[in-house]
Amino acid sequence: MFDNQTDPHGNASIAASGAVLDSASQVILLVHGRGATAQSMFSLGQLFADINTTLIAPQASGNTWYPYSFMADESMNQPFLDSAINVLDNIVKRLKSQGFSENQIILVGFSQGACLSLEFAARSGYAFKLVAGLSGGLIGEQLQTSRYQQNLSTQNIFLGCSDVDFHIPVERVHETEKVFIERGAHVKKVIYPNMGHHVNDDEIEIIKTLLSN
Repeated sequence: MFDNQTDPHGNASIAASGAVLDSASQVILLVHGRGATAQSMFSLGQLFADINTTLIAPQASGNTWYPYSFMADESMNQPFLDSAINVLDNIVKRLKSQGFSENQIILVGFSQGACLSLEFAARSGYAFKLVAGLSGGLIGEQLQTSRYQQNLSTQNIFLGCSDVDFHIPVERVHETEKVFIERGAHVKKVIYPNMGHHVNDDEIEIIKTLLSN
């Protein structure tokens, strides 16, 4: 599945769609779930992107960011998890070097990609315009809260998930909200009864609203 066992995602390809980066007013960084592709995220991003938005999506090696559950002992998901976080960090650093502010970057992940996005946001502390974790939560068998930035007051977080998601226990979504709130982040969380594991229209409308504020 993984070609390089020390940095599995080190050669991750980056797909792009939408506005040409040089003329874009903002960038949506889309992070796919387990078994999916970067290209598959564009149909989601296009639902809340305007004509001045560039969509960027990295591709995980073997279509998987890390091999085991996001609630497994973290050592089981290394070095894949650290490599995946580095992919996102390198993209953000590259965007900043091209003149984008953190507030011009929106981070959106679904499922495994949501878990990765939220973990990256909590560790890095970047002041993104919005971080949307759709069907996801922070990573680890037990949350190692000491590794998260202590001041996340510049972060805007949206958590959307089902109460019966067979991949994402709702308790972990609540724990994730607590971590961000305790560090000053602005969090909107919506738990959808009996939704299952997908993105719904309400989540799309919420993201649109949050981005328009």
